[in-house]
Amino acid sequence: MPLVKGGHIANDIFFHVADGAELPDDGAVLVSAARFLESSETLLRREGKIGVIWPNNRGLDDLVPHLDRLALVALVFPSFRDGRAYTQARLLRERHGFVGELRATGQVLRDQFVFMLRAGFDAFDVRKQSDAEAFGEAARRYSVFYQPTGDGHLSALHRRNESHASESAKP
Repeated sequence: MPLVKGGHIANDIFFHVADGAELPDDGAVLVSAARFLESSETLLRREGKIGVIWPNNRGLDDLVPHLDRLALVALVFPSFRDGRAYTQARLLRERHGFVGELRATGQVLRDQFVFMLRAGFDAFDVRKQSDAEAFGEAARRYSVFYQPTGDGHLSALHRRNESHASESAKP
């Protein structure tokens, strides 16, 4: 699957390790939530970055204490109609201050790419090369938003207020 990161197709540095499979001694690894929770202290002590695939039907309470030591959280979209990972993403970014890579995986569709960006995702596992190529264009196409979120973009209202404030501050 192509990985889109920063609006471009990127190489995935994380090696997906199946449950029960032996972990490499070093390097970036991506493990399931079950495996992570079963042996989090051991995983977090190893050399290399650690990432976890977190299902959307599981609360974040078990994950939050480890966020400062995780390089990647991959949130799962099992169906394009199931948006619980959007809520998880916003909570991770806005409430819990997660600054690592937040990856959308599963049913990641080009129609939902901008919404995923706004929720705080910054990397996307997509199924088709054509979708990967379209994501960069979608990210460049939209630059003004009405709803405030924690993705760093100012809402249209905030932009307007800043513009008025700078105009009134001129001598």
